[in-house]
Amino acid sequence: MPSNKLENLLNPSKDGDLGSLISRAQQMGKLTNVLCSSLPESDQSAIVAANVREDGELIIICASSAWASRLRYETDKLLQAAKDAGFSAHTCRVRVTQN
Repeated sequence: MPSNKLENLLNPSKDGDLGSLISRAQQMGKLTNVLCSSLPESDQSAIVAANVREDGELIIICASSAWASRLRYETDKLLQAAKDAGFSAHTCRVRVTQN
């Protein structure tokens, strides 16, 4: 595969084949970092990933049911942190990752 074709394929600033996917992954990474930073230091490792769906639902993925229970008490704080970072979320759902 020519290198210019690969560059177009992976370039998130163009409408390349994978550009929108890469851009979306970067946004999810940014959101995850913002949400982790909004929590106390002892709880920052609880969040594995986060996403905002098109309908405005903030989805937070955590590593265990214990973390899920703990994070459900922080949903107002997490929603506000997402909004402050420019994400339009109005409801929050905490899920446990499948290992």
